[in-house]
Amino acid sequence: MTEPSLELLCEGLREHTAGLARMTDGAAPERHVPTCPEWCLRDLVAHVGNGHRWAATLVAERSADLLPMVPEKAPDDPAQWPGWLRDGAERLLDAVDTVGPDTTVWTFLGPRPARFWVRRMLYDTAVHHADAAISVDRLDGYALASDLAADAIDEAMDMLSGPRAATLNPSLAKLRGDGERIALRPSEPHVTGWLITRRPDGVACQRTADADADVTLRGSVTDLLLVLSRRVPPEEPHVAVSGDRPLLDHWLSLTAFG
Repeated sequence: MTEPSLELLCEGLREHTAGLARMTDGAAPERHVPTCPEWCLRDLVAHVGNGHRWAATLVAERSADLLPMVPEKAPDDPAQWPGWLRDGAERLLDAVDTVGPDTTVWTFLGPRPARFWVRRMLYDTAVHHADAAISVDRLDGYALASDLAADAIDEAMDMLSGPRAATLNPSLAKLRGDGERIALRPSEPHVTGWLITRRPDGVACQRTADADADVTLRGSVTDLLLVLSRRVPPEEPHVAVSGDRPLLDHWLSLTAFG
């Protein structure tokens, strides 16, 4: 699947940054975020806003090396969160525009074009937007465009199957297997599914419309993303699991992302 254009990625980052702000509007800053058990809403907002600012600095400096994050305190007044969040996202987009989206910078996957950070921060923000929605019992008001949800899964599979996966997270080495297969089947006819194969040398993933698998997860592409990122359980009414459920559970226990 072709990666969305930079314009669409930028629009998505703005949209989900604003969506996160809307979900937290009027909620108590200390409200618990059940999908991020150690956080309250204030922590969630600080994490997203500082992630944007850190990525913006890395891009603006054209850094070839990992830079430490120097957190900026999020406003105490929740009424100021929308502006603070928006400012962080715009710093990143301005930095990419200034240095050029094809300028090579550091990433945890090795040197990549600066646009990498727009894509990465978009999907991090989109999943945390869902966290905020879950926290305030408004997940029914959450939406992610199907092309972006599919690209978020593509990005995650690239990270999980890449040569650096086990070095980034040693637990991912436990995903090695003997050919066990997990299929993701989106309900949208225009979205091709995924077939994940656990091989002795690591994880392989391919886009395919139909293939035999040991376990299959079906649902809208956004619901598939939310299950894969452990934001909703496989028992979610909008998804269905058939086949070897323990195989899926083992995968989910090791691979939460976003």
